[in-house]
Amino acid sequence: MTDAPEPALSDAFHVFDTTLRDGAQREGINLTVADKLTIARHLDDYGVGFIEGGWPGANPRDTEFFQRARAEIDFRHAQLVAFGATRKAGVRVEDDPQVTALLESQAPVVTLVAKSHVRHVELALRTTPEENLAMVRDTVAYLRAQGRRVFLDCEHFFDGYALDPAYAKEVVRTASEAGADVVVLCDTNGGMLPAQVSAVVRTVLADTGARLGIHAQDDTGCAVANTLAAVDAGATHVQCTANGYGERVGNSNLFPVVAALELKYGRRVLPEGKLAETTRISHAIAEVVNLTPSTHQPYVGVSAFAHKAGLHASAIKVDPDLYQHIDPALVGNSMRMLVSDMAGRASIELKGKELGFDLSGDRELVGRVVERVKERELAGYTYEAADASFELLLREEVEGRPRRYFEVESWRAIVEDRPDGSHANEATVKLWAKGERLVATAEGNGPVHALDRALRVALEQIYPQLAGLELVDYKVRILEGRLGTGSTTRVLVSTSDGQGEWSTVGVAENVIAASWQALDDAYAYGLMRAGVEPQE
Repeated sequence: MTDAPEPALSDAFHVFDTTLRDGAQREGINLTVADKLTIARHLDDYGVGFIEGGWPGANPRDTEFFQRARAEIDFRHAQLVAFGATRKAGVRVEDDPQVTALLESQAPVVTLVAKSHVRHVELALRTTPEENLAMVRDTVAYLRAQGRRVFLDCEHFFDGYALDPAYAKEVVRTASEAGADVVVLCDTNGGMLPAQVSAVVRTVLADTGARLGIHAQDDTGCAVANTLAAVDAGATHVQCTANGYGERVGNSNLFPVVAALELKYGRRVLPEGKLAETTRISHAIAEVVNLTPSTHQPYVGVSAFAHKAGLHASAIKVDPDLYQHIDPALVGNSMRMLVSDMAGRASIELKGKELGFDLSGDRELVGRVVERVKERELAGYTYEAADASFELLLREEVEGRPRRYFEVESWRAIVEDRPDGSHANEATVKLWAKGERLVATAEGNGPVHALDRALRVALEQIYPQLAGLELVDYKVRILEGRLGTGSTTRVLVSTSDGQGEWSTVGVAENVIAASWQALDDAYAYGLMRAGVEPQE
């Protein structure tokens, strides 16, 4: 037995997601049917009103998706939408196989794409403007008679309007009179600017009386702004994709559009409580499509509410709203304090509070931490990208001693070039932990990998908790001229225990020594997270 569906939002305004069709056209995205089903579940959980699933009949994958979605997904908020085209020129709508495939998908809503640019009609469709209008009229009316709700996408509308506004508006009027619930004005080439969009939408609305929607590509970097400009002008249907995925540079991004509508316009477009899921849904979909979430994406990026400069931190300490346009929790995000050589006392106090330390009453301790951060960043360290290393530094000052889980006697890494062109990488570590001397040797696909494996082999004898750790990222940067005429190497390592991820930093005159420092911090932090007490 399934739970009862949640109450639907008013039909007065539509949030329409096209990630599974238009978003999937992004270079580097190749969705399986299982991927599409997972994303559909996420979008329905988020509470969008419509999910465009693809073009049934155009390819086996989309046809299968609609079959499986009917059987496997119990939509609670969204309606599933099938995408297709108006009938072919010179073909009866009842005889057009792709129109039949739209009906066979059993989707309750159909979006039709139609030409609204007269040159596209003549050159791409190779038909007359009059026949194109008949194609729109016949297909919309036929699908409505079959019990489907119909939206019509006017492809290349804004460019077509610039060339022949009377014909572009006639396409809108024809679709609306034939029964299309919404006629969507598409900036297919993505070349429009907000003022242009607003002016056109306002005029078309006044001249046709049709209910209008907006579909904006991001080629000018204005897709979100263009979408909101269309809403200002009277559009009540917005088409977007998760994280702005789409062909070329992408589409209007669902998440800042929804956040702006709810938080800036005061328009409820998601079910109660769902806006706080924005960051989670954004990142979950990024994982499905196998793209790293954008750190600087508005509202949902990990840097969206990150503060670095001391001036910002001083103000935020008084009132976070002084340097934040919304409370991050409203979209499921959180404020972060970045520690760097720009940090002042307020930055350190706020970062300490974030980590569970009240430093407000200890000016001397805060001063020591500030000076250590500045000195170490001058030497090449970076703590804004290595929160775990900073926390270990802070704990060392708070607790009066470093958190040591082992003491190093020595380590070495050997790279051997052989006459046959092959290579061998071997590392040996000697260290002490809990009174025991540990020696381990291991091979790897590089000297740093060998060193990491040798360190694990040694330490896992004493700390079995390390077996669950995994290095998930490794970055090297050569900092030219930071120490006189020499160069310094900075290594950033990201580590995961399956529950969370943290980053550590190491700096030295060679990459292996810098890597050792970063690994040392990574394992110390991992053991601390696991609740292991450091050695005396």
